[in-house]
Amino acid sequence: MNARETNQHTVDPVTVEIIRNGLLAVTEEMKTNLTRTAYNLIIYEALDFTVGLFTPEGDTVSIGLGLPMFIRGMSETVKAKIRHFGLENIHPGDILITNDAYITGSHLNHFTFTMPVFHEGRIVAFTCCMAHWLDVGGTLGQVTTDIFSEGIQIPIVKYRRAGVVSQDLVDIIAMNVRLPERALGDLRAQITAITTGERRFLELVQRYGADAVHGSIAQIMDQSEAVARQNTLSISDGVYEAESYMDDDGVDVGRRIPIRVKVIKQGDEMTIDLSDVSRQVRGFYNSGFTTGIACAQVAFKCLTTPTDYPVNDGSFRPLKVVMPMGTVISAERPFPMRVWMTFPMTVIDTIFKALAPAIPDRAIAGHHADLVFPNIHGISPEDGRLFIVGIGPLGGGCGAKSREDGVSVTVCINDGDTHNSPTEQLEAKYPVLVERYAIRADSGGAGTYRGGLGAEMVVQALSPFAVTTRIDRMHCKPWGLEGGHEAAGNGIAIRRKGE
Repeated sequence: MNARETNQHTVDPVTVEIIRNGLLAVTEEMKTNLTRTAYNLIIYEALDFTVGLFTPEGDTVSIGLGLPMFIRGMSETVKAKIRHFGLENIHPGDILITNDAYITGSHLNHFTFTMPVFHEGRIVAFTCCMAHWLDVGGTLGQVTTDIFSEGIQIPIVKYRRAGVVSQDLVDIIAMNVRLPERALGDLRAQITAITTGERRFLELVQRYGADAVHGSIAQIMDQSEAVARQNTLSISDGVYEAESYMDDDGVDVGRRIPIRVKVIKQGDEMTIDLSDVSRQVRGFYNSGFTTGIACAQVAFKCLTTPTDYPVNDGSFRPLKVVMPMGTVISAERPFPMRVWMTFPMTVIDTIFKALAPAIPDRAIAGHHADLVFPNIHGISPEDGRLFIVGIGPLGGGCGAKSREDGVSVTVCINDGDTHNSPTEQLEAKYPVLVERYAIRADSGGAGTYRGGLGAEMVVQALSPFAVTTRIDRMHCKPWGLEGGHEAAGNGIAIRRKGE
């Protein structure tokens, strides 16, 4: 059923609330089981993943809080898999896989597994898990300029067909990554997450009945829509515009990348027009169209339904997104996507900037908008094996509000729920020594209320390794609003022999 349609089965409010919390519990347990079984720090410590439940049509029912940018990418990936196979060709025991960057909207590191949930012979839901694999092949370091250099690409295929794993596919993946035991360990962890979701969702259906569960989902989505529309009404009608810039695309160094947005508010609906965001660039900062839509949806949810759970597609019914293909947030094949997450954060900030005159009490100044997440790789002196690890995300300052200081040392909007990698874990597993990890003094923009403070980390290499960084907002710094000053920019430095 389509959750937006009126359901013939009216569900009492008590049951709706029980099922609402049951859906949240399902996705939370999916998260827990993924982190307990994953092999890489970026999943089990940094929490770079998202899990979710979806209707048989692919609409979002509940997302376990993770990366806000996956809010659209997961749903559209489920829908793409449905279109690819057709519901009639998806069977019990099937598991569908892809890491197609132009579907997920992000880079090839995000592998997405989807499983149908069958009840009495028909699909009643899908479970899904999108998680970051640290190594997917491709070049290490350097600025990539096409998708082919960024790693293995898996189209939409069946990882498991009627319960039988495709060993051929597993072998192809293993041969194309540098650390197959870790990649396949994370693969199995993702399977654990989606099978957990299948089992727990079926328990809800078996306990309350499919009609009650689907009817509750429809009511939950309708309630989310109503809250979103009511809060949209509180914003004055009008057309609001803003622009900002990113430093460059890593290829044409010093050539700023424009981010221009327009917001049209009329009644209880909003249109976010991203037509004037920069065209796709040669460097690896592009992302796919689902991320462009997610930029608008994340901003809209922050403004209209920030505490409405579970996160579901009902919240976005009053929102229309205008966005042509071929921009840095709707890139087309074969433009590179490796650092997909940086520009979208500034797109969201710029939407808030546009709306600041209309809702000064809810707007926020620019934030650090970058993971500041250098990757290192080298040969471990302990066992002589290749290691690959990301240091961070460090966290930085969020912009000030009209009545309070910005939050200090927090992960940027795009990555929401992710954590930094604990120093103890880094030092125990890799040849590094963390000399300093502290709040960066006076880094927030000054004003009646100052911006949040950033972080500073000093890491000593205990053996030779290569460093790859792609930090932005070094020159195009986080801005203030209503006369507030800009903040310090991001930065990285290499110290050799004391210089």
